[in-house]
Amino acid sequence: MNLHAIHAIYRFEMARTFRTLMQSIASPVLSTSLYFVVFGSAIGGRMGAIDGVSYGAYIVPGLIMLSILNESVSNASFGIYLPKWSGTIFELLSAPVSYIEVLIGYVGAAATKSVMLGLLILATARLFVPYGIAHPLWMVAFLLLTAVTFSLFGFIIGVWAESFEQLQVVPLMVLTPLTFLGGAFYSITMLPPLWQKITLFNPVVYLISGFRWSFFGAADVDVVTSTAATLGFLALCVIAVSWIFRTGYKLKQ
Repeated sequence: MNLHAIHAIYRFEMARTFRTLMQSIASPVLSTSLYFVVFGSAIGGRMGAIDGVSYGAYIVPGLIMLSILNESVSNASFGIYLPKWSGTIFELLSAPVSYIEVLIGYVGAAATKSVMLGLLILATARLFVPYGIAHPLWMVAFLLLTAVTFSLFGFIIGVWAESFEQLQVVPLMVLTPLTFLGGAFYSITMLPPLWQKITLFNPVVYLISGFRWSFFGAADVDVVTSTAATLGFLALCVIAVSWIFRTGYKLKQ
């Protein structure tokens, strides 16, 4: 294992984040703070408790997960697409660095950024609503698992994309709608029975539900099912990335 190569890629990607703090960190935190103001304070004060939890606190896990999913995909996809766009990907491919080391460097940096952002939003939420964390170790585990899984997914998107516009297609047209419809702002038990069943086909439901369980000890979906669904999606991403590197799909062309 070439640790020097992993560190070089990781450090380069992290340095890009700190060069663009307003875009990478401040902007998502500010946007999420506005959600807390509008939904947590203005609307939350007019709504009753959900599963014994105030509405303002109930949406905290959903808002963190919304930011984690979007930022993980965005960071990882842009990280690998930029070398493709500039042509420096060929220097990376010709270097004595294995595909696993490249993957660890890019995905590790993207996941680190997402976890940092999630923890910042978690701290920011304390300024708006009081909340507790029933299972802190599970909360950290879900945070890390989600960040790594969707950083892998973003890496796949970055390899697939052929333009900057395509980088935004999946996050804007697929991921964000699935997150909003996945119980980020409500419990799926509030839906009619038919829509409750339809919603269970949304993979984001399991991510948000498991993460919310770590906060309040209650969720729409059993935590074991949520964990299994997340691990299953992680396995699919690993298989897809393995195929990309084995075939050189859009990397060696």
